[in-house]
Amino acid sequence: MGRLTLEKVTRLIEDFTFQHAVGRVQQVSGGTLQVAGFPRSTRLGDRISLQNGAETLRGEIIRLQPDHVDVLVDGSVEGVALNTRVILVPRPRFAPDISWIGRVVDPDGAPLDGRPLLPGLGRSALQGRPNPPNQRRPLGERLETGLAAMNTMLPLVQGQRVGLFAGSGVGKSTLLADLARGVNADVIVIALVGERGREVRHFTESVLGPEGMKRAVVIAATSDAAPQVRRRCAWAATAVAEFFRDQGLQVLLLCDSVTRFCEAHREVAVAAGEETSLRGFPPSTGSAIAALCERAGPGKEESGDITAIYTVLVAGSDMEEPVADMLRGILDGHIVLDRQIAEQGRFPAIDILRSVSRALPDAATPLENSLILQARRRMGTYDKAALMIQAGLYETGSDSSIDAAIKSQSAIEKFLALRDGKPAQHHFALLRQALNTGGPNEEQGEPTRPAKA
Repeated sequence: MGRLTLEKVTRLIEDFTFQHAVGRVQQVSGGTLQVAGFPRSTRLGDRISLQNGAETLRGEIIRLQPDHVDVLVDGSVEGVALNTRVILVPRPRFAPDISWIGRVVDPDGAPLDGRPLLPGLGRSALQGRPNPPNQRRPLGERLETGLAAMNTMLPLVQGQRVGLFAGSGVGKSTLLADLARGVNADVIVIALVGERGREVRHFTESVLGPEGMKRAVVIAATSDAAPQVRRRCAWAATAVAEFFRDQGLQVLLLCDSVTRFCEAHREVAVAAGEETSLRGFPPSTGSAIAALCERAGPGKEESGDITAIYTVLVAGSDMEEPVADMLRGILDGHIVLDRQIAEQGRFPAIDILRSVSRALPDAATPLENSLILQARRRMGTYDKAALMIQAGLYETGSDSSIDAAIKSQSAIEKFLALRDGKPAQHHFALLRQALNTGGPNEEQGEPTRPAKA
């Protein structure tokens, strides 16, 4: 728990408001209330509170009309009567603090782990603006991940934003935990958007573990939370990442998942009267994704960077579904987890041929780029000839490139499964050995030290 200083006490007292605007419920429709009587200064996103029997309900204003506002309630509206008194409450001050490291909090900054939590001194905007493009640094140095596939074929650099595309049961959570433990960042911020309540505890206590939590802040909104709360989860995690970035720290932001963020945004947008398109998503989904992702990336000269990994849930490996398609065009690379690879027992189940890191070629030396290119060619050659090889129709010696691909296939697969925590230089040496099993390499020499992007 952070220290309770006089300055913090003063700020907490300043947050109290003793006068509130009051409105009355005019209509109840689904989970939405029409409320009249609020002042014209009421803003989109303002919060409300009302008493429903013994229960206090909270909600968010999602639509402004000339004579009323539409409110989406955080809980059930069953039992809410017409003319019920509704109070306009101040937006809670979202104020991350260094003491949040190791904690699990909700999108409003309240603790979820049963221990007291003090807010910081400042105020962070949940929907903050990204840094101006001309004030951002270029992508930074290559980050060690501890994973052979990402240290070599799909490098991650400071300030890069990457999409992790996966279906269910292909090792997504395990890969996220590996990255949270293995990436050499100062602070890890994790957004768990719409996860089952049991999964939140399992991820923090078992998957991430005490070691992973030592430098992590987890922002969680479970699947039973209202859509506006689930949507705020991704915004809040980004605000926490921005706070640590502005302290000059290197931050890794893991958002699981953008798909559930978009589904929550869809529920809010439809309740506010927006029509759906884009195979069920409203037109504002694209701008919501862009506004979220653009806040990550390289920082200004005097600050740190936010390196971000956003997971996307794809049904049946459909990379053309709306969220996946929109995200690919915004990010600096994408990693695809494949069910067939997972079923063969190779984890992480990364499909190298369908994955791209736009940090290349700048993130690697010329020799390292040569090894990456050769490995991709070998894997591509094997992939094209796989049916013929597995059917026993290929005759050894018919094609030297296929022969080399067959010889090195097993070694490359073993290499891609490595999660040994070793540095990139070591993994490039192992990649070279794997390629040598298929025949002589085009380039000679040893991999050099990691390059800057």
